[in-house]
Amino acid sequence: MDPLDVNRAHWDALAAVHGQDAYYDKDALVSGRDSLNEFESAAVGDVTELDVMHLQCHIGFDSISLARRGAHVTGVDFSPGSLAAAAELAERAGVEIEWVQADATALPETLHGRFDLVYSTIGVLGWIADIDAWMRSVFAALRPGGRLVLVEHHPVFLMVASTDPLILDFPYAFDGPRAFDEAGSYADPNALVASTESVEYAHSIGEVVTAALGAGLRLDTLKEHLDAARDGRGLLTPDADGRCRLRIGAEVLPLYYTVIASR
Repeated sequence: MDPLDVNRAHWDALAAVHGQDAYYDKDALVSGRDSLNEFESAAVGDVTELDVMHLQCHIGFDSISLARRGAHVTGVDFSPGSLAAAAELAERAGVEIEWVQADATALPETLHGRFDLVYSTIGVLGWIADIDAWMRSVFAALRPGGRLVLVEHHPVFLMVASTDPLILDFPYAFDGPRAFDEAGSYADPNALVASTESVEYAHSIGEVVTAALGAGLRLDTLKEHLDAARDGRGLLTPDADGRCRLRIGAEVLPLYYTVIASR
C-alpha cells in the first residue's frame, strides 16, 4: 500500500479515539480553553482578521483556538476522519471554520495566494516524505508578505527512545521511510486504534531551512527550545521548576524548534 494511504488510514483511526483522553480535552476546549502552547502563541502573535491556514490540522484544536483569537481559519488535513471530528468539535464550540481535505505537499489551486499565515505545529513534518514539496505548497498558499509559523519537535529529541538507558531509535536526518506498527496513540498508549501501521520520515533542521529557502521563503526566525512546559512525547520527568528538559549526562539538548519564514 502507498505510504500516504497507510498514514491516512492511521490518522482516520486516531481521530476516532482522540478526545477520549486527557491529552485532547474536548470539553475544556469547547468551554473556552486555548490550545496553543507557549511557543506557538509567541510565534503567531496577533491574528485578528488574518486569513490563517492550519495545515495538518487533525481534529482542529488549534484551528478553533486561532478562530477564537480573531482569525479567519481554514483547516487542512489529508484525513477525512480527522476533518469530520474537527467539524463536529467546531460546531460544538460555536466557531466557524472552513475545512479542506488535501495533501499538504500538493495543495489545490483554490488555496493558493489566500493566506496571511500558514500555521503548522508539533508532529507534522514526520509524516512528510518530500519536505521540498511541502515548503512549495506553503509558499503557494501565502500572499506576498504572508508568514509560515512552524513549531516542531526537534530532530534530536525525536531520535531518543529512552533517556535511562540512552537509546536512539530514529535518524536525525532524512533516510527514507521508516515503517512502524505500534498499538495505542501518543495521546493514550492504551487506546484501541483500529489501524496501527504508519510510515514516518526524519528531517534535520538543515533540511527544513534549506527547503524553505529553496521554495522562495525568507527565513525570519529560527529558535531552538531547550525546555518546555510539556513533554508531548511522554519521555521526560519535569525538573523542580516544572519545566521539561532533555538531559543527557550533564548537558541539556533541545526539545522543540520554531521557524518563522515569509513570502
